Amino acid sequence: MSASVVDNTVSSGNSSVAIPTDISGQILDLDEDDELEVFSKDTSTTQTDGSSFNASMQTSPASMINQYKFEEEEEDADTKDIFVTVDNPESHVTAIETYITYRVETKTTRSEFDSSEFEVRRRYQDFLWLKGRLEEAHPTLIVHPLPEKFVMKGMVERFNEDFIETRRRALHKFLNKIAEHPIFSSSEDFKIFLTAGSGELTSHKKQGPGFLSRMGETVKAVAAAVRGVRNRPQEFTDMQEYAEAFSQKISSLDKVTQRIVREQKEYLEELKECGPTYALWSQSEQELAEPLKNVAGCVDNCCKETEEQVKHLNDHLIPVLHEYVLCADTLKAVLRRRDNIQADFEGKTEALATKKADRDADSKVLSLAWDSLVGRSPEEVKQQKQQKLKGEIKEMRDELDKAEDRLEWANNALKTDWTRWQKVMRTDLRSAFIDTAERNVSYYEKCLAVWESFLQSQRTDAEGNGKVDSS
Repeated sequence: MSASVVDNTVSSGNSSVAIPTDISGQILDLDEDDELEVFSKDTSTTQTDGSSFNASMQTSPASMINQYKFEEEEEDADTKDIFVTVDNPESHVTAIETYITYRVETKTTRSEFDSSEFEVRRRYQDFLWLKGRLEEAHPTLIVHPLPEKFVMKGMVERFNEDFIETRRRALHKFLNKIAEHPIFSSSEDFKIFLTAGSGELTSHKKQGPGFLSRMGETVKAVAAAVRGVRNRPQEFTDMQEYAEAFSQKISSLDKVTQRIVREQKEYLEELKECGPTYALWSQSEQELAEPLKNVAGCVDNCCKETEEQVKHLNDHLIPVLHEYVLCADTLKAVLRRRDNIQADFEGKTEALATKKADRDADSKVLSLAWDSLVGRSPEEVKQQKQQKLKGEIKEMRDELDKAEDRLEWANNALKTDWTRWQKVMRTDLRSAFIDTAERNVSYYEKCLAVWESFLQSQRTDAEGNGKVDSS
């Protein structure tokens, strides 16, 4: 679960917050088989092979962050009975396409599985199929989004390693969110996805609804959307307003964070030019040679720390933010499906009322006119017509009862899953924010220690030179 495009200005209270211009123009759409799906719209990361700066550190304020305790405790690992890992991406080249598969390893203690461990390979289309099946079976439950399908302009390699790794993490998270869901994790489709060989999975896919059936459902959904909902319960209106507000806020934060990372990368490139400049300068300034070399060393150490900082934001904060941009779109889609179910119920209610009115209407004149042609008594024709209407009304009432049950199930499912989703969302975002805050503290402390050591060395040199001069 592509992200919706938002205006360049998002209202917040009485003020407006400007956000960057949408970067969709930098993105090339791909066909499904192109297999380039990521959460982050800026997935390039800078790799480092240098070690972290080991200067002595002051007592870290991050220790206060480490003491922070979540209000909602995470599920104890001992209570989980299914563990899924997505790893080992492999590229496959055929005569007509190039695609990537991933190893999906499952370990479980559930009795419905034939074994405790499974290993299969899956491609993105398989993940997409699973998501579609879960949404089809449970239209008002919130299925975690899959990464989008696009590639950034200017990428040198079609299957960039960083790009693929970002996608792998996203698919890994998708499956684990499904595994943690109380209903999805017991789905037969999920079990098939985790255990079936490629041939068996292909056969299982063909057992789904055909094209005409899916088209019919789409037409019905469009008709329901056009008809609209007349009496939506207030709680679902509140959910809709929340989803819209959440979408605006998280989209704005996602774009601003990506802009900050781009600016940090630009700063890093500028900083990388400073160190060699100071080192080169030291060769022509004998009196300043030592301080200039020390400054060059400090700049180089800060470069390493900045690279790690940018990589951390790319790998940990941006994917989470963009993941919940996609989640906001999922929420809106779920609410639309709930509205369609209610619209279908309301349409059937109105149709039944119309049919009852036809039954009760006086049709004697029509019966007499028809009877004069076919030679039957008016009463006989009237009884036949009433009997036919009675059968149609019974059939419509049965359909209405099913629609009412479906609506009740949909409403209850959404209310329960909405609460569950909010709890997970708050835990995920809170963890990401605390992790980022702790990383920021560490980053600035290390850079501070670098420059403080430089200042200390200069003070020591100055005091030594002062003693020499006085002697």
